Amino acid sequence: MTESERHLSVDLDTPASIHIVGIGGAGMRSIANVLADMGHDVSGSDLKYSPGLDQLRSKGISVTIGHSKSNFANPKILTKSTAIPEGNPEVIAALEAGIPVLTRAQIMAAITAKKNSIVVAGTHGKTTTSSILSVLLSVADTEPSFLIGGDLNEIGCGALWNKTSDLLVVEGDESDGSFLELNSDISIITSVESDHLAYYKDESKLKEAFREFATKTKGLVYLYGDSPETQYLKDLPNIRTYGEALSSTYQIRNYKGKRFASCFEIVSEGKVIGTFDLASPGFHNALNATAAVAVAVDLGLSIEKIKKGISQFAGVARRFQYRGEVNGVSFIDDYAHLPTEVESALEAAKEGKWNRIIAVFQPHRFTRTNDLAPAFADCFQDANEIVITGIYSAGEKAIPGVTGKLVADAVASKTTAKSVRYCEHREDLIMLLRELLVEGDLCLTLGAGDLTNIADQLMGELEDG
Repeated sequence: MTESERHLSVDLDTPASIHIVGIGGAGMRSIANVLADMGHDVSGSDLKYSPGLDQLRSKGISVTIGHSKSNFANPKILTKSTAIPEGNPEVIAALEAGIPVLTRAQIMAAITAKKNSIVVAGTHGKTTTSSILSVLLSVADTEPSFLIGGDLNEIGCGALWNKTSDLLVVEGDESDGSFLELNSDISIITSVESDHLAYYKDESKLKEAFREFATKTKGLVYLYGDSPETQYLKDLPNIRTYGEALSSTYQIRNYKGKRFASCFEIVSEGKVIGTFDLASPGFHNALNATAAVAVAVDLGLSIEKIKKGISQFAGVARRFQYRGEVNGVSFIDDYAHLPTEVESALEAAKEGKWNRIIAVFQPHRFTRTNDLAPAFADCFQDANEIVITGIYSAGEKAIPGVTGKLVADAVASKTTAKSVRYCEHREDLIMLLRELLVEGDLCLTLGAGDLTNIADQLMGELEDG
């Protein structure tokens, strides 16, 4: 981000026409929903159709497929997704017309400036944590606004603007440094794992960004304190920790996991503040809920309301999402695309006691695969059968020699007792899974790419015999 971009801002108090280039991604859809709720006349475009666009259209937002300067009639503001490349015709037309062009970070900074903002950051866990907190606060009658990069199962989108409340829950994004532009009154940091090195160049700069984020927070910062990667932040003022450690400000203990639920206690200052039931499995999700509980307790909400809020969280799309069952084979899809996320998803699956766990992992981005392939070696210990697919590019150019086989070879080097298959193409993957899956199996699809829709295709084919 250039210095001129950093200081470009906008006042959103007065309703205006706002055009969003790249409106189809989860994060930009959330921004579009919030801007529309604020009273702005929102339009947008995206390169191709996606189901989330239907939700925007149902709200009266005009959406065009394809990018062209004819897509808008001189809006007052244009904002764009970070995925939009230089030379986009709509962005060029806006610049030529003297229309302000805001980055995603700038429009989010303008939004967060309007309320007391709780910003949730971390290389993983932030979508689920911000979602749990949003549901919890809603059930507890605080009527929060929220801006999240994932769809809450309760409402089908990840955003809501409530004019009667001063609370706003925001998912911050470290991938492009944009979380540093947000006005954060309270912060949660769920993790600081090596990622986004294409942007940060090295891990030290990523860590510096999280330190800056914590330092800029006006109030309390809630930090997952058990990870070696977060220890360097513990010396900052206003830090409150959560985790299993006895020294945690909020300690989780007595965790019990089931197929689709979990139960745990939270202790603060030596006293049990409550036992909580979460309709999501996996210790990692219980940790995310612990962060949400910690914030809610310090906001002064009653324990009974907090318990009710935690129990009513119905999950987030693509986060250990149950997709169905056909011929005794269950299908669950998870967005996990980093090593720790894959490991956590498989630990959660193991608690379900399926006969076999068939893990199908789609590596995400050529740069990420190039940087992290060896780190996946030990992540699949809880799977019975492992299938690695070709890379989902997410719009990146291919890197010679970088394929999903790098991940498959890394996993095979540490799991000699299990079958590790590499399946580059989707057609071959479908054929393999049709032969492999039997009654009692769980097919767990993992990744941030288009592997998510393979469950529907497989279930359809299995039903047809």
